[in-house]
Amino acid sequence: MSREYPDWVNPWKAAEGRRRFAGTMPIDRMSRLGTLLAGSDGECSFSAEFATDRQGQVIIDIAVEADVLLLCQRTLEPYWQQVKRSSRLGVIQDLADEQEMRDDYEPVLVEERRLSLHVIVEDELLLGLPQVPINPAANERFPASEAQAESLADAGSIAGEPVRQPFADLAEQLRRKASESDQDK
Repeated sequence: MSREYPDWVNPWKAAEGRRRFAGTMPIDRMSRLGTLLAGSDGECSFSAEFATDRQGQVIIDIAVEADVLLLCQRTLEPYWQQVKRSSRLGVIQDLADEQEMRDDYEPVLVEERRLSLHVIVEDELLLGLPQVPINPAANERFPASEAQAESLADAGSIAGEPVRQPFADLAEQLRRKASESDQDK
């Protein structure tokens, strides 16, 4: 773990000095992220650059990169997934300030004029995780058989019988009702 950064930063002072913090953090120190992983080995590298935009908004350009161990939902085996993400954060002190922020900034709420670099790095990693982890190699290991491919292509029948479409009856009833109301007029 490299320690070229403090635990807490005053974002306004850091932006005034156009400070840049970078380093690595161990994955096992990220408790919220750890609950989603198959293991907590490894480190995350990051950089965070503080500045002020033309409107006086404190912004943070953050980039994170890590290899995390996830559980593949297809094979139920662990695999390494690279997470690489960058964002532009806009620092706010009150939720009402979010309404005045530019749309291309992600809000980060600061309490007592201090910000934990650890928290914003963990947030970026959480946002970079896939919703459903699937190892890309799982597609190679478990390719669809020719029969499965044909059945997926021909979704209109199962074992020679047509598939019942639940809303087909409703559509027919709506058509009949519409034609009956047209005849009544």
